[in-house]
Amino acid sequence: MSASAAAASPSLRLFSTTPPLAPLHRPLRRPLPSVRCSLPATPGVRAPPVLVDSILSKVKGTDRGVLLPKDGHQEVAGVALQLGKYCIDEPVKSPLIFGEWEVVYCSVPTSPGGLYRTPLGRLIFKTDEMIQVVESPDTVRNKVSFSVFGIEGAVSLKGKLNALDSKWIQVIFEAPELKVGSLGFQYGGESEVKLEITYVDEKIRLGKGSRGSLFVFLRRG
Repeated sequence: MSASAAAASPSLRLFSTTPPLAPLHRPLRRPLPSVRCSLPATPGVRAPPVLVDSILSKVKGTDRGVLLPKDGHQEVAGVALQLGKYCIDEPVKSPLIFGEWEVVYCSVPTSPGGLYRTPLGRLIFKTDEMIQVVESPDTVRNKVSFSVFGIEGAVSLKGKLNALDSKWIQVIFEAPELKVGSLGFQYGGESEVKLEITYVDEKIRLGKGSRGSLFVFLRRG
């Protein structure tokens, strides 16, 4: 849920409520077998590694979900639902949420990146990395690195994290900072986003935006 000032600017938010837009193309994709787990799903019990490996394999090489067809997104959502059954009781209080994370998937192409990740935006801006750093006790730093016409650039945001309950967090971001080559400036205004942490462990973190966008984060380092 973004503030009105942010809604008017192309802010590169990693948690966005932008409505879905169709990707440029939907390549054919061989259906993958669904993963089934015979163990009872109990909150606080470590998820079977096969589930973690499965969701990562399904999003690998998809440009963070842009290249996935509809059935591919459904497969990812199915594994995410299984992983959610193993989520620890109060993930917002767990030190596991801290660290450096890479956005490897989002069910809505424009959510992690706003206008820069629309079909037209992806033609101009080549996304290199989407990183989120969560620092104790309440700092969030988002950075999207890209290249445009051979020039390297990045958009960075700094935000304050607030726990709304045991699973939901709110992040209020300052105005984004844009750097292209040696030039840099701030634009737009503050933005506010909300995200539910549906699963977290030492390797991955899953989140769901206030309008249902599914995110998969991979821990770096």
